[in-house]
Amino acid sequence: MSTIGPVKWQKSSFSGGEGENCVEVALHEGNIMMRESDDPSSTITTTRAKMAAFIEGVKNGEFDHFAH
Repeated sequence: MSTIGPVKWQKSSFSGGEGENCVEVALHEGNIMMRESDDPSSTITTTRAKMAAFIEGVKNGEFDHFAH
């Protein structure tokens, strides 16, 4: 995916120190972009509303089984 202008990527403070084990997110042109730090050329894009619904599910514990 090509983007216009600079994209400011953000990762969790809980990510690995060498840029490993992390998913990075960015707000770009009104949408949320996500990528894995070890494969930055592959990104997905979603809306803010869909990301908000996902975050609420994370906060509610609905995805905890993926981390174990």
